[in-house]
Amino acid sequence: MRRRTCAAILAACSYLLLVPADVRAGIASMSEPAPGRILIVGSSTMAPLVSAIALRYRARHPQVAVEVVGTGSARGLADTRAGKTDIGMVSRALSDADRDLYALPIGRDGVAVVLHKDNPVHTLSARQLVDIYTGKVVNWKQVGGRDRPIFTATAEPGRSSSELFVHFLGIRYEQMLSQRVVGDNKARIKLMLEHPDAIIYMSIGESERSALAGVPIKPLPIEGIEASSKNIRNGQFPIARPLTLVTRGAPGGLAKSFIEFATSSEATELIIAHDFVPYLD
Repeated sequence: MRRRTCAAILAACSYLLLVPADVRAGIASMSEPAPGRILIVGSSTMAPLVSAIALRYRARHPQVAVEVVGTGSARGLADTRAGKTDIGMVSRALSDADRDLYALPIGRDGVAVVLHKDNPVHTLSARQLVDIYTGKVVNWKQVGGRDRPIFTATAEPGRSSSELFVHFLGIRYEQMLSQRVVGDNKARIKLMLEHPDAIIYMSIGESERSALAGVPIKPLPIEGIEASSKNIRNGQFPIARPLTLVTRGAPGGLAKSFIEFATSSEATELIIAHDFVPYLD
């Protein structure tokens, strides 16, 4: 009997890994948490990171199946409250209405505004950024730079950096005027090197690493606060948000085990690799 049970569990784990992502999402939406399995639902921003943590967790706990489904922070909160998931993922600050949930942040997401190193502009206010991205300011001379047209660039809609940036500016993505829409951080750095008069926003972690490696870019202070992982971690930098795991009550069992793993030094490297800022040094 014991051998048959173990075989069934292993078969279920293998099945979860083989089922296509869209089918797994449907299964997750209908399933209740089950013994030997952790279901994690919520923020699409966090889903790739939490999936990577889950793979490392399973290497330590091969008897446990972990399913991560990116459905958005609102769904993560709702499913956690309804008991439809073991753990929810939320990539925004929790409100007073969320105080009924147990929450533990695993890292922070931060966005830097980046210029070419040779651009003499050293800082921009939130108001100046809004004016640049809505077309009211079109020349660097208007904000203390050279008499050169500003080459505005944006990241693709739906990316976490775009969501966070427009939230900080208090505008809609559709209101931003852009001469180029680019993809990941590497594409944004490439654009900056090709267009020294450009402005773009990107992950603080990647901008820091690139600048330290000698790439001629500079993350700008915002409202006088340096764009650094340190200031993301201590909560001072304004373009940032927490990445939080939530449960319906104090976590126990497998949920507690996974959250403890996700907030330990075991996950620090993965958080950095996904261009987020860990709370652990």
